[in-house]
Amino acid sequence: MAPVVTLRSAVALLGRFPALSGVDLDVEEGCVLAALGANGAGKTTLLHLLAGLLELRSGTATVLGCDLAKDRASVRRRAGLLGHGVSLYADLTPLENLSFALRAARRDPALAAASLERVGLLGRLATTPARSLSAGQQRRMGLALLHARRPSLWLLDEPHAGLDGPGRDLCDELVDEAARGGATVVLTSHDAERAASCADVVVMLAGGMVAQQRAGERRRHVA
Repeated sequence: MAPVVTLRSAVALLGRFPALSGVDLDVEEGCVLAALGANGAGKTTLLHLLAGLLELRSGTATVLGCDLAKDRASVRRRAGLLGHGVSLYADLTPLENLSFALRAARRDPALAAASLERVGLLGRLATTPARSLSAGQQRRMGLALLHARRPSLWLLDEPHAGLDGPGRDLCDELVDEAARGGATVVLTSHDAERAASCADVVVMLAGGMVAQQRAGERRRHVA
């Protein structure tokens, strides 16, 4: 089975700065990978590269069978990215926002209600203008969109941030459900304890991978 993600000596720039400086990485289908590291280590840049949002400046990168040097658009259609902020129309309700997003993604808008229920936003909250949602409720909206779209590749940037205890547990449940359904998940985290439950863990420093731990293995240095 071919990996969903294959990076070899991958370099990506933010301006002139090499935010990724020669990364090698393989992620198999159905895997959950957590990228750990301090701020500025390159975790968010890695997600943006995998989402097809950043240009590959050198090296090779294949995501979902697409060569990122030639076809980033196909990756953007098939990957789902949950960043630090969730883009919502303030005057629309969660149900309207999610239905609109599903139409834009060419998915059935009827899926919206079930996904909002899954993340605890059905009922009164589903018909409340998005401007009235708390930060945690907005994060749940982002999770609802991924749940409804069911992308082949989930890319989650600090998905537990802004969530309370039950919200963090919900996030973990959705990640596990996605992986068991055949999706591949790459997430970033500052929470080493939660990340330890992931199948694979990589540690990033200064735009590179410095350590790796696979399921059932001790952490080892990457050559």
